[in-house]
Amino acid sequence: MATAGGGSVAGPGSRSFLRLLPFCVLLAGLCKGNSVERKIYIPLNKTAPCVRLLNATHQIGCQSSVSGDTGVIHVVEKEEDLQWVLTDGPNPPYMVLLEGTLFTRNLMEKLKGRTGRIAGLAVSLAKPSPTSGFSPSVQCPNDGFGIYSDSYGPEFAHCREILWNSLGNGLAYEDFSFPIFLLEDEDETNIIKQCYRDHNLSQNGSAPAFPLCAMQLFSHMHAVISTVTCMRRSSIQSTFSINPEIVCDPLSDYNVWSMLKPINTSGTLEPGDRVVVAATRLDSRSFFWNVAPGAESAVASFVTQLAAAEALQKAPDVTTLPRNVMFVFFQGETFDYIGSSRMVYDMEKGKFPVQLENIDSFVELGQVEELLTTLEKSGAGVPTVVLRRPNQTQPLPPSSLQRFLRARNISGVVLADHSTVFHNHYYQSVYDTAENINVSYPEWQSPEEDLNFVTDTAKALADVATVLSRALYQLAGGTNFSNTIQADPKTVTRLLYGFLVRANNSWFQSILRQDLRSYLGDGPLQHYIAVSSPTNTTYIVQYALANLTGKVMDLTREQCQDPSKIPTENKDLYEYAWVQGPLNPNETDRLPRCVRSTARLARALSPAFELRQWGSTEYSTWTESRWKDIRARIFLIASKELEFITLMVGFGILVFSLVVTYCINAKADVLFIAPREPGSVSY
Repeated sequence: MATAGGGSVAGPGSRSFLRLLPFCVLLAGLCKGNSVERKIYIPLNKTAPCVRLLNATHQIGCQSSVSGDTGVIHVVEKEEDLQWVLTDGPNPPYMVLLEGTLFTRNLMEKLKGRTGRIAGLAVSLAKPSPTSGFSPSVQCPNDGFGIYSDSYGPEFAHCREILWNSLGNGLAYEDFSFPIFLLEDEDETNIIKQCYRDHNLSQNGSAPAFPLCAMQLFSHMHAVISTVTCMRRSSIQSTFSINPEIVCDPLSDYNVWSMLKPINTSGTLEPGDRVVVAATRLDSRSFFWNVAPGAESAVASFVTQLAAAEALQKAPDVTTLPRNVMFVFFQGETFDYIGSSRMVYDMEKGKFPVQLENIDSFVELGQVEELLTTLEKSGAGVPTVVLRRPNQTQPLPPSSLQRFLRARNISGVVLADHSTVFHNHYYQSVYDTAENINVSYPEWQSPEEDLNFVTDTAKALADVATVLSRALYQLAGGTNFSNTIQADPKTVTRLLYGFLVRANNSWFQSILRQDLRSYLGDGPLQHYIAVSSPTNTTYIVQYALANLTGKVMDLTREQCQDPSKIPTENKDLYEYAWVQGPLNPNETDRLPRCVRSTARLARALSPAFELRQWGSTEYSTWTESRWKDIRARIFLIASKELEFITLMVGFGILVFSLVVTYCINAKADVLFIAPREPGSVSY
């Protein structure tokens, strides 16, 4: 019996198409997702977050929820504007855009107590800087980690005699449960304010109509409670997990040090060898992560010491001085003396070429105590520098010298511009910038002209460097050439410009290795110790010290990178660096060269982490939490009712599409008929 070959059977291609249809739609959505996101959100690219730091007992800083915190923007330009955020506003939570002058402890305490209505905080920079000063640090920096304690000098412990940082409000050492970001760019701040004015301003006290302008901040932190807790969790993960999830890292970097006369770094000095130590700090901080200009609290001091090292190296008889001089630039001193405590620890354990017993005297650029006679004599020929002795019963201010005095009785002096409380009204804040130490340039000059323009501040610091270098020369036993030692104001002005104004300049480029060019940014350098090391500041200070005190050698690149093949060179005595060199005259290429110096790096990691004593009260225990995502953006949000309606409509469309897809699939045999092949007839 013959049958026709035209049965209604769906082909396999049609069924495959039905199965692939949802995936094709999804792929198309993903392809358009980025462009849709760009239309909805305006990213804020020039911001700095407040992040979480931890020590042996506490956590400080800020964080957002895992998915970020979102709130309706409200601009607070005067304290009365806060009423809308705290009580009157009908659309909480709010994201407060706060004028920098209002970023005070009293106002932050009010916000901290109303976390249900506060989603986060965006702080704009005050311009000009607050006239009354601003310091988010504590009034007694590094309390408990210096020489004074309840058992030694109890009358000076905990700053009972002098509150060194009298303007300190302690905000940087508080814990906030909502994100706080700094708006670094004025244009982005104006965009946010315009969005606020267009959508969020209330009319006659009534609630503004939707859509409203909102901000979302992402800064979720992985570490909690304390360093003890986060390091224990990280240690367990590292021990038992193939892919460990580390939740915090110790604050660490490297100290920079050099010797006036080279020493063999493969061993230690003989007990009879005497060394004069010249020390200063490299780091600073502020309330916000990696925003640490530190102009007065750090930069002015280490720039002065760099200039003093250059001046002293030029003295004709340095190689015959009875005592050597060691220049040290400590990292992490802001966080309970990380750098100095590590160097003392290494000296005690014989892990550093210089031992504590070799130290003859200690001179630090900070605050002043004893050994002033030599300094007064050294400053006699420099009329712009006036040295005064403080009261003999006055305690030492916060200084690296205190960590050395905890270990050994050493003659020491600390130099500073104050005798009691700090003169710096912006200590460890975002406002401790070039303007704070009166570094400015004529507007009509080019960047290259600014680099070589000798400011009044550079002249003053050069005079201080001259006094310091002459004092070190005399402390080292020199007598013949003291009055001829003179610091170069041009060196000082170049250093100030590079560290405080524009790091990516022709001089910094010339003193660095080619592979370190990325460490130079267009703006000023920040001097936060961080957890990835060496930092920009550390590298540049090391190479500046090498170029200012070292010697250009007639070596090829290969010989410079491996001087062990040359009988006359010794890597135990010197460090060798192949630097980019100055620009070739009238050309664009450079003249690279080999610089030999004694400038080296030494680890600045608290001994607490080497000893695994994470709850130590002897050593610094500061860690920084890890995070996955830090970003900020603004966008328009609809009312809760409209969002609910949109959700329901979307859900209804989804259900309807699923039903339609099911029905089509069930009737595929009828709806999709395979075409009959021509000539296929059965009999």
